[in-house]
Amino acid sequence: MKKKVLITYNMLRPGYADLMEKYDVTFPPEGRESFTYDEVLDMISEYDALQSMFNFPVDKKLMDAAPKLKIISNYAVGYDNIDVSYATQKGIQVTNTPDPVTEPTADQAMGLLLALCRRISELDRRLRIPGAVKVELLANLGLSLYGKTIGIIGMGRIGQALARRAKAAGMHIVYHNRHRVDSAIEEKYQAVYLPLDELLSVSDVVSLNAPYNEETYHLIGKRELSLMKEQAVLINTARGPLVDEQALVEALRDKKIWGAGLDVFEFGDYPLPALLEFDNVVMTPHTGTQTIDVRHEMAAYVSRNIIHFFEGNGPVSKVNLK
Repeated sequence: MKKKVLITYNMLRPGYADLMEKYDVTFPPEGRESFTYDEVLDMISEYDALQSMFNFPVDKKLMDAAPKLKIISNYAVGYDNIDVSYATQKGIQVTNTPDPVTEPTADQAMGLLLALCRRISELDRRLRIPGAVKVELLANLGLSLYGKTIGIIGMGRIGQALARRAKAAGMHIVYHNRHRVDSAIEEKYQAVYLPLDELLSVSDVVSLNAPYNEETYHLIGKRELSLMKEQAVLINTARGPLVDEQALVEALRDKKIWGAGLDVFEFGDYPLPALLEFDNVVMTPHTGTQTIDVRHEMAAYVSRNIIHFFEGNGPVSKVNLK
């Protein structure tokens, strides 16, 4: 009998071709975006594998209802939606998708940075309103990137991909990480390790690329924002709760920093309404990995994790049970 795989979200099918050929795969019905938590809870007892999305909670209750479940293949690099500790206790393998998200997320960070510093989004909006833009030498000043310092918080795969882009743009790189990276990586990007407070005080750009956990909750709050330069910008393509969003609003209102580029928000899919007031804030709705190519590759990646796990014939991106 074929193993059964439950997919929580109605994703593009091509990346699932190999999985669908080998196993009995269930997607949400046509016309439905996703299964609800309660629907998955009712169905999960029959399934050997669950392919969860980054925003779908996989908790103790769900796992207790899944006696056959052997693997949770998460469609994301982050896995804070899953109770990994409990999965480990129950012998359930948890996997993620680090490789496909690296380059597009770094693209997104660089795109937000350019749009913010050169005021691209703001001026595009204003040009559409008759008389809203003055075309004068000193009317639309932005910030240059060349020769400036970018402080990367989280020097993992995405942080290093961003460092490569920043280096190409002629920026100086400093970084903060839970553990200092290998000297070969520092040499490659000419990156200097700094304590967090020092990084905040010397950087012209602060980019958040760290995972979300108890230690990184509100990593950037009122105190940290006060350490930043008045002409510094904050970029967050990691997870929303890394930033105290109300403190960010206050810092922007008080002109403590120059601006912010956000792809993620503290309280879900949308920013605090106050952030919409600022022209010096560029926002996207968590689209860091939303390209056609990446969606196909992520689907193929979660599929390979499941296939390789069951068949033992290839690498599995394991979060636990190493």
